[in-house]
Amino acid sequence: QVQLVESGGGSVQAGGSLRLSCAASGYTYSSYCMAWFRQAPGKEREGVAAIYTIGGTTDYADSVKGRFTISEDNAKNTMYLQMNSLKPEDTAMYYCAARFDVGRCQDAGELGYWGQGTQVTVSS
Repeated sequence: QVQLVESGGGSVQAGGSLRLSCAASGYTYSSYCMAWFRQAPGKEREGVAAIYTIGGTTDYADSVKGRFTISEDNAKNTMYLQMNSLKPEDTAMYYCAARFDVGRCQDAGELGYWGQGTQVTVSS
């Protein structure tokens, strides 16, 4: 049974940094891709970053390019999101997601496995 657990969220001031972690367990085969999504109150869930296991290809939302870095440590079965130069608009619940079949990790509806989320709050 696949389980994804996020951690590392918290409250920081604008310009600060946080590193989110997503610990994965309960599966035999490697994921095809994993991604981070976020959702602020009253807004739709949006993709933040994705990483494809084969080749390590990454993809980022324009709003976080140059500030966030997604990575995966296969030995630890953990995915990370390093967030630097945080802005108040980054405030949201951040979710880890994955899929094991071939496909995209771009839209929320494309991923079937989700963590419970970790809150990130950035004050001005």
